Amino acid sequence: MQYRESVIDLIGNTPLIRLKEASEETGCEILGKAEFMNPGGSIKDRAALGLVRDAEARGALAPGGVIVEGTAGNTGIGLALVGNALGYRCIIVMPETQSREKIDTLRAYGAEVRLVKAVPYRNPDNYVHVSERLAAGMNETSPGSAFWANQFDNTANQAWHHSTTGPEIWEQTGGRIDGFVCAAGTGGTLAGVGRYLKDKNPNVMIAVSDPGGSGLYNHYANGEMKVEGSSITEGIGNSRITANMAEAPVDVAFRIEDRESIPRVYRMITGEGLLLGGSSGVNVSGAVHLARRLGPGHVIVTVLCDSGLRYQQRLFNADYLQSKGLEPPEFLQGAATRDEAADV
Repeated sequence: MQYRESVIDLIGNTPLIRLKEASEETGCEILGKAEFMNPGGSIKDRAALGLVRDAEARGALAPGGVIVEGTAGNTGIGLALVGNALGYRCIIVMPETQSREKIDTLRAYGAEVRLVKAVPYRNPDNYVHVSERLAAGMNETSPGSAFWANQFDNTANQAWHHSTTGPEIWEQTGGRIDGFVCAAGTGGTLAGVGRYLKDKNPNVMIAVSDPGGSGLYNHYANGEMKVEGSSITEGIGNSRITANMAEAPVDVAFRIEDRESIPRVYRMITGEGLLLGGSSGVNVSGAVHLARRLGPGHVIVTVLCDSGLRYQQRLFNADYLQSKGLEPPEFLQGAATRDEAADV
């Protein structure tokens, strides 16, 4: 018989997919790491498993304990999945502005979800600080009962990517990789993968692909943490350098606006059958920019983070898109016309 011992054994070892449009557009081989194929549906399953395994090894998470985390959604889903498989309960604090689909998914996994106002990190009521205080209060009442995952500044996050995601990419490309690019929220993926690839070949170019509303582009390009613009994409971008991001060997940064990344999301649906979230549009757009910088004939890898089904109320809502100055894709416009005709 062939079987896995647990659902957590399905985390990682995701394939690379050649992205046809981006590759043909640039003359490079642009490959996407299919992280949406993880059992919890995103790359954050990896971070969740790494944080929990590290906490267990350090004795910071006792059997039957509670995992507490502040997250925009996907890390919480990963923690709930891993927690359920290993016997831990999860309490997730997240901004109320995040997608209804993520909130519903967390609750479907049995996590306790506490929604808070969306305020900047410098505000003490930011979701990260609220989660830290919650875990500390639980431990005051019952010492050792709660583990605060702290995905942004717990470097077990990037260490797990260094030991899993990076080696997978190197092996899958046979070491023939010239560049790696992705967006950063915690910075765990970019730092862990970037460090591993640089260890194997210092000439691999590492790039951060940054959406509007984030300060990372200006930090790396201009030496100033200046936030400009906005984005409908969730879970990426930052206005500070986290402990994980501090270890990222960034060579170049690209600013990717929604008017570039969101149409690419729709073209990947209709042209390649890939139904992905907005962060993947930012990542693939960044890979195109890096390919143009390096020139034809290079191999570039990026990350396909999660499914577009987690953002239906935004990505597939024509009224919402138009309110943000974005053109709905033709297939959405056609669906609206058909719906109107059916109502007549």
